[in-house]
Amino acid sequence: MHMHSLNLLAILVAAIATMPTGFLWYSPLLFANPWMREMGYDPNDKERIKEMQKSAGPTYFVAFIASLVSAFILALFLHHMNAHNLEYGLLIGSHVWLGFVATVQLTGALFMKQSMKLFAINTGYQLVCYLVMSAILTLWR
Repeated sequence: MHMHSLNLLAILVAAIATMPTGFLWYSPLLFANPWMREMGYDPNDKERIKEMQKSAGPTYFVAFIASLVSAFILALFLHHMNAHNLEYGLLIGSHVWLGFVATVQLTGALFMKQSMKLFAINTGYQLVCYLVMSAILTLWR
């Protein structure tokens, strides 16, 4: 494996891009309220919200590391499959999401007895992230 052929800056940018994507996806503009309901959180429970905010730093740090790993592995797939245009890059990204993310999250949701609405919100976010990362990694080779 030749690491010098991967654009490490593009990998970093792709990983970083998942953060504002998540902030928007889980904001009140999009899915914050249905996500909170499905998770069993009361948006009016100020104490619980403060408790969640206290642990946000370490949670976001670990989530960023996970995004970095995902972006790196996705870059490997895109490189080895010779994705030189946006359409092909998005196709590969969506296939990676379908084959590895959606299936694993569906299995977890089924065994944890999560609602399909919660599954759709969380897995939809992952799809958008994989498409955004694929676009960045394909266009910025």
